[in-house]
Amino acid sequence: MNHNTAAVLPRLPVPDLQKTVTKYLDSLRPFLLEDAAHGGPSYEDAFALRTKWADDFVYGIGRVCQERLHELDRASPDNWLDDNFWLKSYLQWRAPLLINSNWWLVFNDDPLHPSEEHLVSGFTEWQLQRAAWLVHRTLGFKDKVELQELHPVTTRTGVWIQESVSKMFNLARIPQRYCDILSQISSPSDPLSCNIVVMVNNWFYAVRVYDPGPDNSRILIPAETLLARLNVVVHDAATRAECAPEIGVLSADDRDSWASILQHLLSISPQNVETHEAVVNSLMCLCLDRENHSIALPSSSSSLPQPSSISQPSLDSHLHAIRSVPSNVSNRFFDKPYSIIVDPSGRAGAMGEHSPADALVPSIVGEYAVVQHVEMTQSFASAEHSATNGSWSRLEWVVDDESLEAIRAARARAEANINNSDDSLLWFEEYGSDWIKSVGFSADAYIQMAIQVAWYRTTGEFTATYETALTRMFNKGRTETIRTLSVESRAFVLAMTDNDDSISSETKWDLLRRAVQKHTSLTRDAATGRGIDRHLLGLRNMLRQGERSQLFDDLLFARSQEWRLSTSGLSAGHHFRGTGFGTVYENGYGINYLAAPSMVKFGIETKFSGGNTSTEVFKDAVYCALREMREVILQVPHNKSTITHEQLIISRL
Repeated sequence: MNHNTAAVLPRLPVPDLQKTVTKYLDSLRPFLLEDAAHGGPSYEDAFALRTKWADDFVYGIGRVCQERLHELDRASPDNWLDDNFWLKSYLQWRAPLLINSNWWLVFNDDPLHPSEEHLVSGFTEWQLQRAAWLVHRTLGFKDKVELQELHPVTTRTGVWIQESVSKMFNLARIPQRYCDILSQISSPSDPLSCNIVVMVNNWFYAVRVYDPGPDNSRILIPAETLLARLNVVVHDAATRAECAPEIGVLSADDRDSWASILQHLLSISPQNVETHEAVVNSLMCLCLDRENHSIALPSSSSSLPQPSSISQPSLDSHLHAIRSVPSNVSNRFFDKPYSIIVDPSGRAGAMGEHSPADALVPSIVGEYAVVQHVEMTQSFASAEHSATNGSWSRLEWVVDDESLEAIRAARARAEANINNSDDSLLWFEEYGSDWIKSVGFSADAYIQMAIQVAWYRTTGEFTATYETALTRMFNKGRTETIRTLSVESRAFVLAMTDNDDSISSETKWDLLRRAVQKHTSLTRDAATGRGIDRHLLGLRNMLRQGERSQLFDDLLFARSQEWRLSTSGLSAGHHFRGTGFGTVYENGYGINYLAAPSMVKFGIETKFSGGNTSTEVFKDAVYCALREMREVILQVPHNKSTITHEQLIISRL
């Protein structure tokens, strides 16, 4: 890399204290308006009280915390947030990575995809061909980025991609009591860094994908060579007499349980130490599943239109197989940042641990892998049915009665977690980002407003809403929160859900325009280092023992961060059937969406135990909201504003 020509990303700033507190107070307004509308304290009195607490903070302990944060920033190599707080917030979370934390991407089928109806179980020629091709394309992208053949570091985007992609490979999250750690990225000189881990029938294998080259270099093997090696590994796994210990399901358990049993495994045999080290330092995982997961047709028909090119049960069965189901949950290692998954029919996707990189990064890698269909110069049948010595090896685990009991318990908990996940895809195909933009709206903000309408219609209340904004313009920047719920979004939602039809289309359109403008402004602030939630996190962490602030003790502070709607938009998703991640709260939703020019794909997850949430009901509400919003827009000549600021505040009081 020629560092003389590399773009330099600015340092993430410490936001201005007064501006953060002012924006925070503004984010409380919709909650206070709702409380007042339902018999709580008057909006004016409640807001005045929060303003007093905010002033006390700014001119008191808050000023001290702000200076401490600046001191921490000066002592931090990269920035105050990512060096000290943000990664730890992932690693301290004790919930299982399965569904709760890991993301998943559902790839489109390859154009050469054969009929899958008759394929139920067993490993297939097409499965291994597609697996070899996807791995080859994935690592080819990694190499091209490192060599700066793609996304050179002469641009700020190139610097961000170079840094982000490097954190997807050759490392893993390692469970520890109370707080996990991330392993160091293994050195290219380490032989283990040349391998992928292949999981077959719950067995672990190391397969070399970089062969030695001249001058101590390493060369990515052709896809055909990888196919031959995979064939040997699959044959070995299929002919083993014993069943594999389901070590993979342990990594799906809560983090403290996994930490405890991993320490036990490492203590009972040096073989386990070697195996775990080989998995951690490997490039990535490839999970070859033995069974195709399928969902039976629903007992009652949905009111939603069927997707245009695939049945809804087929779409969701693919989604669930990548997310994980009981038949394949032990054929995964959830601690790895990137795993490619391929089933016997050739359906494929990716899943990964979230802490090293945000989901946009693997989606970029995944799109590169999928965009070019399989091109193999030799078939499975003609591929060499042997591999050179040293090109693959078994990765064995030694287990005892204690670890076998832990596996049984972990599987029971994993299956309960999976069975509690209400997860589905919605393809809205009536219009997409092109039409939204053509009528003058930001596609992302528009979709966020539809989600707000759907939530209110299905729950009868408002909730704090998290949308991810990337701070990638900064060195080592990760994310910031966009607080979608605002005075403006609340007013729009109330107008759209008015049962008396007393509000005109012109008024609804104007309220939508204001809500979208507000959301766009919040998005800009978040992406440019002027958001509030990471700053508030830093300020709270600067309080020392015995120090308190009413600003943080206020119950509304916690309520304003109870993200029952956790949302994120990725790319247009041309090469994905869908995406997903789990809800943070069991009575909430995790929603990821792909806004393509002519359609929007939603991945929606909640919990059956949530009581008053239902993915099917929410899908219908989102669909109806998007249709009704278009109808409003089509009825209005978009040339004037009819709403005053006062009307936004007093609506429904």
